[in-house]
Amino acid sequence: MAKETIVKLVDDIDGSTASQTVEFALDGVAFEIDLSDANADKLRRALAPFVESGTKLTPGGARHSRTVISAEGASLREETRAIRAWAQKYGPQLGLDTVGDRGAIPQRVREAYLTHDGRAPRTALASPFLAPGA
Repeated sequence: MAKETIVKLVDDIDGSTASQTVEFALDGVAFEIDLSDANADKLRRALAPFVESGTKLTPGGARHSRTVISAEGASLREETRAIRAWAQKYGPQLGLDTVGDRGAIPQRVREAYLTHDGRAPRTALASPFLAPGA
């Protein structure tokens, strides 16, 4: 005697033929529901604003980190760019450490930039108006 088992998915909302099982969670409780394509689309559209605004969790429950750039972070980045450009231009004449295009800027370089207010440093250049040896 042969047996054949047929599994038919039934839409849990309206009783029509379901085409998929949708999983979701709310308040720490996981759910699954069998839905037709039309009802699955309806559910996804209804949840879309919440999904877009939410933070995705890993399977272990940890949050994925988000990169947030505040106005303060943006201004610090601009200041870092300015210090880097200043140090690349004037650092050698001041005997400062070399500053590359990336990476940390040495504290001594930052302090020199602040001391000179981001301007070109004054150096002991010979003046054509001074007598030799003066």
